[in-house]
Amino acid sequence: MGFRFQKRIRIFKGLTLNLSKSGTSWALGGRGASVNLKDGKATGNVGIPGTGLSYRERLDSDGSDGSGKSGVAGWVVWLVIAVVLLGVFFGR
Repeated sequence: MGFRFQKRIRIFKGLTLNLSKSGTSWALGGRGASVNLKDGKATGNVGIPGTGLSYRERLDSDGSDGSGKSGVAGWVVWLVIAVVLLGVFFGR
């Protein structure tokens, strides 16, 4: 069993700096959808708050790895994240 370290620093609404033992990352978004940026990699996260249900996918891969993925799910993640970010900055 190893020790873990994790600290989140909210810069402003919708932007968070994440510190951990393995390094730092940035999260853009909020409840429901976010994009995490770390070491030149982008990961999209979409979920239904309060349910524990979520979906996560790398956004910076081009789908040319031979896996047969069409890339459609990545566009869905981007679309949902854009809608949530608009709600975070301009709504509620």
